Amino acid sequence: MITARLIARDELPQLLALYHHLNPVDAPLPADDVLQSIWDEILDDPRLYYIVADIANQLVATCNLTIVPNLTRGARPYGIIENVVTHPDYRRQGFGTQVLHYALALAWQQQCYKVMLLSGSKREETLHFYENAGFKRGVKTGFVAIAPEEL
Repeated sequence: MITARLIARDELPQLLALYHHLNPVDAPLPADDVLQSIWDEILDDPRLYYIVADIANQLVATCNLTIVPNLTRGARPYGIIENVVTHPDYRRQGFGTQVLHYALALAWQQQCYKVMLLSGSKREETLHFYENAGFKRGVKTGFVAIAPEEL
């Protein structure tokens, strides 16, 4: 049985290893003390949730959910899911779907009126994965601004 859960504080190294499958050529991370400070800040923020699925204490899938307070829609918040990744050896086994369903359940518990997820993938297989997990394509149009290089 697949179970999703919130990440434990000491699982940062495994999370970072899993992120390597999301962005193999990602920018270098800061020094360990800075990274640990960022991790502590993330874990202490009640609006940030890091969801994982594991097998025998090895993280195999993850996503993160941010709950954003809001002054429209009856002052109901909305959610944003990012950094969805499953280790390649464990894809097509339901782990990614489980972490997404866990994130959605958290958002609905927080009374979110919607949850958004952007994907840079153009692969139909990936887009169908998100649709099968409960997301609808074409409801809104997404736009992304990228920080200038000099930042």
